[in-house]
Amino acid sequence: MPRVICLDLEGVLVPEVWIAFAEATNIPELRRTTRDEPDYDKLMRGRLALLAQHGLTLKSIQDVIATLRPLEGAQEFLAALRDREQVIILSDTFLQFARPLMKQLGYPTIFCHELIVDAEDHVVDYKLRLADSKRKAVEHLRELGYVIHAAGDSYNDTTMLKAADRGVLFRCPDNVAAEFPQFKRTTSYDELWRALLD
Repeated sequence: MPRVICLDLEGVLVPEVWIAFAEATNIPELRRTTRDEPDYDKLMRGRLALLAQHGLTLKSIQDVIATLRPLEGAQEFLAALRDREQVIILSDTFLQFARPLMKQLGYPTIFCHELIVDAEDHVVDYKLRLADSKRKAVEHLRELGYVIHAAGDSYNDTTMLKAADRGVLFRCPDNVAAEFPQFKRTTSYDELWRALLD
C-alpha cells in the first residue's frame, strides 16, 4: 500500500514560534506551548489575551518569524524524505505564520489553521480547520488506502500518532514521553528517519 509521512512543524522542522516571540518581547508567559498545555483552546485563549494586554499585532509576530530558520538538519531531512515518500505537514500553526517557513523548506504541503485579524492588525481570534484536525487528517488518509507514519513532539500530536499506523516522538519533553511510552522516542534526524521508514 502507498505510504504518506505526516509531520508536525514546530519542534520537528522549525523552532517554536511562540517561544521565539516570548524571547523577543520579554513576555515569559508566551513561552507556554502544546508541550506544556494539552488543551489547545485554553492555550490559544491565553495567548490572545496576552497579545491584547500588550497591544501586540500580527506584524510584530511575523517580524520575529522572519528571523527564524529551520532546525539544523531539517531542510536536508525533509528534502530526502520527500524524494522517497509523500509528505504532509499537519500543524496547529497558522497560515499567517507558516508562509515564510514553508518557503525555506521548499514549499511542502501543509494543513494548518488561520488567525482572525482586525483592521488594526490585532489578532482577535483563531479559526480551526477542524477540531483535532491532525487525527482526522490521518484517519481520512487511511480511509483513502494510505499507510500513515507520523511524527510529532507535543501533546497536540499524540492523537495523530495514535491514529497512524506508526507514531514516533521527536525531541519531545520528558513529560510527553512519560505519558505516551507506546511511541518510539527519537532525538536526531537519523533516528527519526529509521523510525519512520525502517
